[in-house]
Amino acid sequence: MTRPSNVVFVVLDTARASDAPPVREETMPTLAELAAEGTAYEHAFACAPWSVPSHASLFTGAYPSRHGAHGDHTYLDEGHRTVAESFADSGYETIGVSNNTWITEEFGFARGFDSFWKGWQYWQSDADMGTVARADQPREKLRRAANNLFDGNPAVNAANIAYSELLQPAGDDGAARTTDRIESWLDDRDADRPFFAFVNYLEPHIDYRPPEAYAERFLPAGASFEEAVELRQDPRAYDVGEYDLTDREFRLLYGLYRGELAYVDEQLDRLRTALADAGEWEDTLLVVCGDHGENVGDHGFLGHQYNLYDTLLHVPLVCHGGAFTGGAGNADALVQLSDLVPTLLDAAGIDDPTLREQCQGPSFHPEADAEERDAVYAEYVAPQPSMERLEERFDGIPESVREYDRSLRAIRTREYKLIRGSDGLEELYDVVEDPGERTDLSATHRDRVTALGERLESWHGSFEHAEADGEVEVDADTERRLESLGYM
Repeated sequence: MTRPSNVVFVVLDTARASDAPPVREETMPTLAELAAEGTAYEHAFACAPWSVPSHASLFTGAYPSRHGAHGDHTYLDEGHRTVAESFADSGYETIGVSNNTWITEEFGFARGFDSFWKGWQYWQSDADMGTVARADQPREKLRRAANNLFDGNPAVNAANIAYSELLQPAGDDGAARTTDRIESWLDDRDADRPFFAFVNYLEPHIDYRPPEAYAERFLPAGASFEEAVELRQDPRAYDVGEYDLTDREFRLLYGLYRGELAYVDEQLDRLRTALADAGEWEDTLLVVCGDHGENVGDHGFLGHQYNLYDTLLHVPLVCHGGAFTGGAGNADALVQLSDLVPTLLDAAGIDDPTLREQCQGPSFHPEADAEERDAVYAEYVAPQPSMERLEERFDGIPESVREYDRSLRAIRTREYKLIRGSDGLEELYDVVEDPGERTDLSATHRDRVTALGERLESWHGSFEHAEADGEVEVDADTERRLESLGYM
């Protein structure tokens, strides 16, 4: 079996397949090169439409109902073994860098990592001075700085404020600093040990504010960058009807979104160069995927909550190096992101019976002896934010939004997709003839609904579900950062 010594696992937060290679190569030329040299999986799907449950599935190989990290319980409990723990126990040096506030030690995602860095901080600290940078007005910046400066080490906090206000590149949400960290770590590390590195780049996530040079070519004719970045980007306020967006304004936001993908693609190029300069590139398996997608006006939504359409579930997945070289993997295979866990174990030759038993899908490693999937599944266990949180923020919400107070499950084969809600919702789509999922066939294709529904319910009842004991409390700094990302 062809086994690279190192594994680098990169998550492009909120990257959807329709705007990444191999569908759109011009947006991300570096990822397109990696895809051409390795294997790009054209039918890769997330297990959930937002970060906490999707990353938990990426780390554990289990679906949200089983690992229990979702809208009703935003924490990955210790009862589930992670891929980082497995690599660490196998002698690998393990590091993680996250730019997503959810994917941190506070929510259970740092287990197994020798080092785990918050990408938005120059110096690592429990106090989040990034709340200062995210304030729009100078007076609000000063207020937040005064309120938070003495929460912990004032010198460290001041350094983090100075970095975010004066040194962080314009339009960067931590990506450049993250790549800098990886470069420095590669220069200083003990080269005798193989390594497992996890990197979360947040840039495609709302707010979309890429550097101007990366966005201009994706904006509509006659539009200016200034006009685009001045648009309000508040998914939850949009959901409840506090403001509206025209088709043109959505096209502006979409241009910014693609600009974010183009910018983070440059960080992939820098990461590749850093690995090559360290002499590690030829001996590294690089995996790049989106954790979920995004709605930019699609299906009437902004952001990635309250639905299970393919705009949120269909994601890019590229594996470069080792046995995946030269398209040796089956690019046409139907794969689930949770299947990456057994795939990475196979790639590294790690025998971890506990973790493999926990995994709910097959390895898609080219040399694995595993039967390919004929369906993928997805879950939205609970709305996030909850209706109670929306009520608290907006002092009342319309009935059309209350309809989202439900759980959702979906099954998708190569031909059809069925979505079911706890409120009785049923939607059926022919994903071959109607990839945009615009025409619901559930009323006219009842036999198909019944057959897929039975498969979906059989799958959901085939494994033990985690007990959710309530939403995890978060501190004020974390809540402010999550609100700025559209989660609260």
